[in-house]
Amino acid sequence: QVQVVESGGGLVQPGGSLRLSCAASGSTFRIAIMGWYRQAPGKQRELVATIVGGDLTTYADSVSGRFTISRDSVEDTWSLQMDDLKPEDTAVYYCYAEEDHYYGGRVLWGKGTLVTVSS
Repeated sequence: QVQVVESGGGLVQPGGSLRLSCAASGSTFRIAIMGWYRQAPGKQRELVATIVGGDLTTYADSVSGRFTISRDSVEDTWSLQMDDLKPEDTAVYYCYAEEDHYYGGRVLWGKGTLVTVSS
């Protein structure tokens, strides 16, 4: 079994920065894709960023150039550095991990952490 737990989040002013972290435990060798989703009030959950291997990354258009996802393969953690935050980035951010299909392809979710961008 794999578990993921995120940390970070909080209140930040527009233009500010925040860093979210996610830690995986258990059978982490099963993980093929790591990333972050978010869900704003009244909206559907949306993909923010993913990372595969050490450096293959994808970003939502709305955060490209402002957010950076990175991974520490030794510690089984990954982070989301969020810069130049905007009020529309306000959402609950969820850590996400997807197992390799060889192991069943399960998707694991953290419980979410709230990011509020407001002056």
